[in-house]
Amino acid sequence: MGLALVVGLGGVYLFGRNKEGPAAVQGENAGESRPGGRRDTVDVNAAQADLLSIQPIGTHVFQLQRSALGSIDFNENLTTQVFTSYQGKIIAAMADIGDRVKRGQVLFTLDSPDLAAAESTLLTTRGVYDLTTSALHRAQALYAVQGLAQKDYEQAVSDQMSAEASLKSAREAVRIFGKTDAEIERIETQRKIDATLTVRSPVAGLVTARSAQPGLLVQPGNAPAPFVVADTSIKWLLINATEADSPALREGQTLEVTVPALGGKTFSGRIKVVGANVDPVTRTVQMRAEVPDPGQVLKAGMYAAYRIRTGAPVTALGAPHEAVVREGDGSMSIWVTKNGRHMERRTVHLGAEENGFLQILDGLQAGEMIATKGAIFLSNMLATAN
Repeated sequence: MGLALVVGLGGVYLFGRNKEGPAAVQGENAGESRPGGRRDTVDVNAAQADLLSIQPIGTHVFQLQRSALGSIDFNENLTTQVFTSYQGKIIAAMADIGDRVKRGQVLFTLDSPDLAAAESTLLTTRGVYDLTTSALHRAQALYAVQGLAQKDYEQAVSDQMSAEASLKSAREAVRIFGKTDAEIERIETQRKIDATLTVRSPVAGLVTARSAQPGLLVQPGNAPAPFVVADTSIKWLLINATEADSPALREGQTLEVTVPALGGKTFSGRIKVVGANVDPVTRTVQMRAEVPDPGQVLKAGMYAAYRIRTGAPVTALGAPHEAVVREGDGSMSIWVTKNGRHMERRTVHLGAEENGFLQILDGLQAGEMIATKGAIFLSNMLATAN
């Protein structure tokens, strides 16, 4: 007769095979059989029973919630791509990725031929304006002493008004490029063209991307933007909710966000967008939540665990984590006993989780005695016996 040595809970067992049938368990762990010859019970001896913890299953309060993983990203609704309004070659970049900038702060400068043309027109119109103004002053003096015909005087007035209108138009054309009134006045008085176009940040925030390099030719609206500035006070949490969880999630629900990279720090957020379709490959629904980040500590790409309460708390049967065993076929089981020696395996279905307890949806009755410590070893003993 061949022998096999098996280490069980609290002892060593010898299994033998004889001519009369399958292996017979030597000791007290012979169980009851179910159809097919497989057992769902084991018996333990006194020494083994001392290693088990037996307690009645009780009720606990469970929060109805869903939890899974997501990732942090910048809030694209608060992200601004900073382009130049006119083409030109970049002269210098004044900020880098990771810098915090204020609204109106200079991001980069470029040499703009369009600005040069606008300033040239400004100088020309200013020269004409000065000439017509002088001519008008002379005409006024002559007209006062009747040394000039009325039609010539009126022509001088008309010429000066036309020159003034042209000058105002030329100034506005230069002002569009971001030049201040003081800078425009300096161009006119010094009669010197300054083709340097200054591009400022339209918002306050964090520089999240930069492609601006000296000498680079940029065009209005051509990607990539020379700079991207984001208001990082509110981040996005990107969620791929499972198909099974998606019906319980809706816009406006609050969620609790925990970030492992920040030592488990918790943030509060709210679902803003719920996808309208299920991805046919991943069987998930894309969702997006907004998470306030006043401390500016969340970084795009960080993993985050989220938890969403989907209903009012319920009181139900609850078993400790260690009492529930995941079997080889994926089912969940708990060991039940009446006398602490005869142990019966029950298949159960689980619900919510709260404070170390798992909600038992079916398979057990209130007050039944279950094995907590040592449950996994009972399942190993049964697997060996079968």
